[in-house]
Amino acid sequence: MTEKRLTRIRVGLVAAAVAVCGLMASASAQASEWNKFDYCPSTNPTVFKCMQAVTTGGEIVMGKKTVPIVKPVTLQGGTTEPNEESVSSFVGATNGITLSKTPQAVPGGLLGIVPPESSPPLVKALSKFFFENSLTGVNATLELAKPASEIKVSELNLLFEEGTALTLPVKVHLENPFLGKNCYVGSSSNPLTWKLSTASPGTGGSLEFKEEAQIAQINGAKLVDSTWSAPAASGCGGILSFLVDPIINSQIGLPSAAGKNKSVLNNTITVALAEAVNEH
Repeated sequence: MTEKRLTRIRVGLVAAAVAVCGLMASASAQASEWNKFDYCPSTNPTVFKCMQAVTTGGEIVMGKKTVPIVKPVTLQGGTTEPNEESVSSFVGATNGITLSKTPQAVPGGLLGIVPPESSPPLVKALSKFFFENSLTGVNATLELAKPASEIKVSELNLLFEEGTALTLPVKVHLENPFLGKNCYVGSSSNPLTWKLSTASPGTGGSLEFKEEAQIAQINGAKLVDSTWSAPAASGCGGILSFLVDPIINSQIGLPSAAGKNKSVLNNTITVALAEAVNEH
């Protein structure tokens, strides 16, 4: 083997090593805990802390319908300094996605046919195939009904499992080709106002510190509210909404008074000072 070829091999090995190190560094950067705050408005002078709350499970009970939360939903942005009542206002995410629009499948789809829990797996699979496909299936997507500033957070209530930890004004978008694009339960003028608490039957979870205690993460927080009311659905079926709305409301059981609905959000909540986020 010539010296020239040996030199090329050595150079190639060095280049490969550099590339591998670069990929490892890149992967490390991507996995950084600070990346959770990429869309926090940390340079906004009113922002005191950055927050990300990821709902990984739970359910929404509305009237006669229960929708399990299967796909993660993310709430992200910043919070102001707490007022005298230890309540902070939210400041929206810089990418415009303060609350991610994550569709959750409604069991039974448009027809609302759900087999008994004791049914054989094959029956459940066939029911899902026929009643929750692209035509008959219905997705429920949670959306903010008010500006981000209407979201209120109390870290003290969250940690000490008392009072309201998170006030969230939302609406539920029901999505299906037959229902059209504007089928909603709740609206900007009449939102579903969730006053979520970690008090029993909720729980504050466990506190973990990361990045030399600059980041606090609450694992296993369970936020619950069963005091909210839900108005009738509207805008379903487009120009035929006067016919379709009553059908949807009858099937879901809307309007539904306070005490007949429930939201359960299982969360991982991560918080850091805006000043620390700016340094990273």
